[in-house]
Amino acid sequence: MDDLDRELLDLLRKNAREPTASLARKLGLARSTVQERIARLERNGVIKGYTVALDPHAFEQRIRAIVMISTEPKQAERAVVELKRLEGLRSLVAVSGSYDLVATVESDTPALMDALLDRIGNIRGIARTVTSIVLSEKMQR
Repeated sequence: MDDLDRELLDLLRKNAREPTASLARKLGLARSTVQERIARLERNGVIKGYTVALDPHAFEQRIRAIVMISTEPKQAERAVVELKRLEGLRSLVAVSGSYDLVATVESDTPALMDALLDRIGNIRGIARTVTSIVLSEKMQR
């Protein structure tokens, strides 16, 4: 992957639906060159897929939380498998430091959030969680 690929990926992150001709103009490349670069990035697994960027205000009624998770030694894989099965899980990342994983979860009501957090805490291999409810989103890219 070179600098042009990185620049192309930055443009696609901003608008994955931007026409190839427009991307080519911005990059100073031929449209066919941009198409081939995108196809190569997809073939090589750099581009895994495309998604919809939603307006966070459209879902203001939904409750979001960030959950810091510590796993028992050698149990992180088992916990990740179980966490991925949860309906309200939106993202899960491994981190360094005091915690092993950070999850973003969503629900429609406080009661559903409470139940979801209980399910997370009861997963075999999870030693401890600390949860923060998201009050507002200040910026997203």
